[in-house]
Amino acid sequence: MTTNAPIRWGILGTGRIAGVFAEGLRADPDAVLVAVGSRSAESAQRFASKYNVARAHATYADLANDADVDAIYVATPHPSHMEDTLRCIAAGKAVLCEKPFAVNAAQARTMIDAAKAANVPLMEAMWTRFLPIVRKAVALINEGAIGEVRMIQSDFGFRTDVNPSGRLFDRNLAGGGLLDVGVYCVSLSVMLLGDAIAATGIAEIGSTGVDEQGAAVMSFANGRLAYFSTGVRTTTPMETTIMGTEGQIRLESPWFACKRLTLTKGGKSEVIELPFDGNGYHYEAAEVGRLLREKRIESDIMPWSDTMHTMEAMDRIRAVWGLRYPME
Repeated sequence: MTTNAPIRWGILGTGRIAGVFAEGLRADPDAVLVAVGSRSAESAQRFASKYNVARAHATYADLANDADVDAIYVATPHPSHMEDTLRCIAAGKAVLCEKPFAVNAAQARTMIDAAKAANVPLMEAMWTRFLPIVRKAVALINEGAIGEVRMIQSDFGFRTDVNPSGRLFDRNLAGGGLLDVGVYCVSLSVMLLGDAIAATGIAEIGSTGVDEQGAAVMSFANGRLAYFSTGVRTTTPMETTIMGTEGQIRLESPWFACKRLTLTKGGKSEVIELPFDGNGYHYEAAEVGRLLREKRIESDIMPWSDTMHTMEAMDRIRAVWGLRYPME
């Protein structure tokens, strides 16, 4: 990588989210998608043809060792994140790992420790954090616009048919609502409130052994609370309300891809709208590019501490729900 050249990206995996990231990357003028890696030559070539990628690798190892790649987006199923991330770190590549960062906190710590030891950039791909309207909400809170944040309510659930062989309903792939979409709610709460000190809740564990829907309450220092609902069998409003001592901020539906918020204070409401380019996934890629250019390994917008606090909170929630995965 030269100072002024675009960041050369590779994508590890060829599933749906890999395609979403490939589309999003087109909105970043400082990035170029140059390679893709799959477990088969056919899958890699199909993806490369669809997204105009120059090199299609038939193995993940070949992508990790591609000398013309600066950063790799890990887009494989949840249980593969640790192994695939460690492979890329060992090859000296910056890594943007799709959420959930790992299956549990122990795996997340292993990944972060490896990045520290190798002095390689590593970041969780929590793309929502980088959207303009979410950054605006954080700025308003930091400016004291709603006073001290005391409670957060959020939800992210959608309805899909039960498919025992599908990823969302497979315990061996850490399926279910919490790790797939509930993680957005947990990460937002951690971003604004810090490390959860306790959690409780209840979930419906379906016939395949995954959380089909669930709810949880997390407690934070000084009596602050965050509560959320999530699921893969129920569509929720997909809104977030951040409640402070002097007002509220509501991120409008779908809040995880939000373009508008409402600030309410003193009986008055103000609507703020900040659209984003493309599908919004290029902002997280740009952050990894910034880390590379500034020779840093950790983002201050998506720091490792927040990733760890999120994974630890989800571990606590799953313990209360009685949900464990076979690989743990």
